[in-house]
Amino acid sequence: MPANLPPQYFEAEKRFRSARGAEEKIMALEEMLAIMPKHKGTDHLKADLRRKIAKLTDESERRVGAKRASMLVEKEGAAQVVIIGLPNAGKSQLVASITNALPEVAEYPFTTHTVTPGMMEFENIKIQLIDTPPLSEQPAEWWLRHIIIRADALLLVVDLSNDPLAQLENITTQLGSMRIVIGNLKTNEEPDIILSRKKALIIGNKVDLEATAGSYIALRNKYGRQLPVAAISAKQGNGLEELRYEIYKMLDIIRVYTKAPGQKPELNDPIVLDKGSTLADAAAEVHKDFRAKLRYARIWGSGKHDGVMAKRDHILQDGDIIELHQSK
Repeated sequence: MPANLPPQYFEAEKRFRSARGAEEKIMALEEMLAIMPKHKGTDHLKADLRRKIAKLTDESERRVGAKRASMLVEKEGAAQVVIIGLPNAGKSQLVASITNALPEVAEYPFTTHTVTPGMMEFENIKIQLIDTPPLSEQPAEWWLRHIIIRADALLLVVDLSNDPLAQLENITTQLGSMRIVIGNLKTNEEPDIILSRKKALIIGNKVDLEATAGSYIALRNKYGRQLPVAAISAKQGNGLEELRYEIYKMLDIIRVYTKAPGQKPELNDPIVLDKGSTLADAAAEVHKDFRAKLRYARIWGSGKHDGVMAKRDHILQDGDIIELHQSK
């Protein structure tokens, strides 16, 4: 199958060939990866671009002497979510309060100088949250942009006691300079200029402080129709349990459980899929050969009757239990 690459891809390829530093080369490769059509004809090309990005990232790490964790965090769990915000918004406190990570937390700004991953539990799955250095007037490190683009979604943390609308505008402006757009927010950029559009959840932190209720209402009124908005106190723990669910809902993922014939389902080890996935997609997650060999499946949950036979294109729902039967 031909790749059928658009003109914008070849423009990005020219920028890659003319780039001098590793950072510029990585940015061009990421753009090529984002522009590339998603079909089987581009699979090998995608793999080649990812290998080049990984190689250049390793070279950059050796050159600057940075720790690997500060440059690239491998995805773990059901999804990878990056937390961004301005100084003193409470990002590190949030990560410390809701995951197993121990980032440095202090009342003064810029205590976070690298990235800190942690695992947040939600029912029977874990979601990886990554704390990042605060955004500032200085251009962000090139690797921060790389981490944001690789992530499945973003948490935008603002301080409700300090003009959260201005903070969020600052954040979206800086993301825009990286050619990243969040959710359904409108942008002045041309569609082919946008490198990445990310799912996002806005978090108004420090709701325990006085006179923050009005700030939260203003934040929700301005952005609530385009993005989900939550109010918490990372320090006091207010709203954190609700936040776990909001993060899960924002990711647009579902949990599907498998069972062998005559056996009970594995309810502690779900398959995590994008919302809208089919039985064939679930079979591929079980084993790479299952998709091709899938003959039929029985389903409990979204079928008309428990245990009913379902076709490969049956769209799954959160909580479904499937029993896969493959051809011999």
